[in-house]
Amino acid sequence: MKKEFYLKHHSFHIKEIFRVLRMILNDGEYADRAIEKVMRFNKKWKVKERSFVADNTYGIIRNWRLLTTLSGADPKLSNEKEAWKLFAAWLFLNDYRMPETPHLKGINPKHFEEKMERYKKIRKIRESVPDWMDSLCEKELGRKWDKVLSALNKEPSVVLRANALKTNPAQLQEILAEEFITETNLLPWSPDAVELKFSRNVFRTESFKRGFFEVQDAASQMVSAFLDVKPGMRVVDACAGTGGKTLHLAALMKNKGRVIALDTKEWKLQQLKTRAKRAGATIIEPRVIDTTKVIKRLHNTADRLLLDLPCSGLGVLRRNPDSKWKLQEEEIDRVRATQKELLERFSPMTKSGGLMVYSTCSILPSEGEERVQEFILSQEKKWKLIGEKRYSPDEYRCDGFYIALLQRIS
Repeated sequence: MKKEFYLKHHSFHIKEIFRVLRMILNDGEYADRAIEKVMRFNKKWKVKERSFVADNTYGIIRNWRLLTTLSGADPKLSNEKEAWKLFAAWLFLNDYRMPETPHLKGINPKHFEEKMERYKKIRKIRESVPDWMDSLCEKELGRKWDKVLSALNKEPSVVLRANALKTNPAQLQEILAEEFITETNLLPWSPDAVELKFSRNVFRTESFKRGFFEVQDAASQMVSAFLDVKPGMRVVDACAGTGGKTLHLAALMKNKGRVIALDTKEWKLQQLKTRAKRAGATIIEPRVIDTTKVIKRLHNTADRLLLDLPCSGLGVLRRNPDSKWKLQEEEIDRVRATQKELLERFSPMTKSGGLMVYSTCSILPSEGEERVQEFILSQEKKWKLIGEKRYSPDEYRCDGFYIALLQRIS
């Protein structure tokens, strides 16, 4: 039986969704920033209103190619009529009865059904990805691409990392329950992770403000864990960004030793400082890479080196579905070249006998296993592979990550 959609309650919100979609697709805005802008214009919205706009925006973007194919709508949503045609297809896809409204006049759901029968067997349309992405990933993943793509096209859950400097996952569940977040799961394969069964704005909670947790995907949490850090070590996070993995390293080291956080963007390191203060992580030393000397001074000094390198981001399409429509095929070659260059430039920071983790949030072997093997061969037996792990979205219900642990021999 079809569900009822109460249009009169949401007509204004739908128009705001159209505005967000145009910002994303026509102006090149990232989805999260476009949504944030609209939220700022509508400060009086309640939680349910905010969720309605955010959830439907992400759902539409995630299924963009299928929806435009079913509806025949102009992809640029050039006018309100085209936008409502698209939204009608979205209602159909979510099994709603078509509401009575002038906006949807002349739209026949049976036409959607006929087209759906025709296109549901075509993977790149059914799962909404560009032709080039479907071809490239099939070439690298083979038959596995079907399951991986299906998993990447599902809505992600909210996962927290319990800050071991202040709490543990079981205690965090109790703390969250006191703030009326009661439906949570522990994930045995990611020991610091707490998964929320229902999406919540956890950034407004008192427990977040007190630094009890960070929002971080379960597979992403395993990157720092793979580095096998110990208290008292000197550790370098060479591509720290705003510091999600840096903070985890400090917690795993029990705030003993030093974590040097490097990045080329000073504003990102400023955000890291704010996060570190909230988390109580006192051993982090941010350094801006503003000259080549910053790297050279660190040669042969790190017991552990984390290289979470720039990549295609094909493993995090669940969280960033708009990337499907922004990423271009030629960018894949560019990021592979960058990965090769950064591996060669940063790896000498590791001491002889020290360990280095190479990781990417990509599902492609050419950005993972193949890149590591190429590096080892190029280094003339100076490095050896200790272990590697691939977290695949279809197997772990997580973001896609590849992690390799290498040891410097000489």
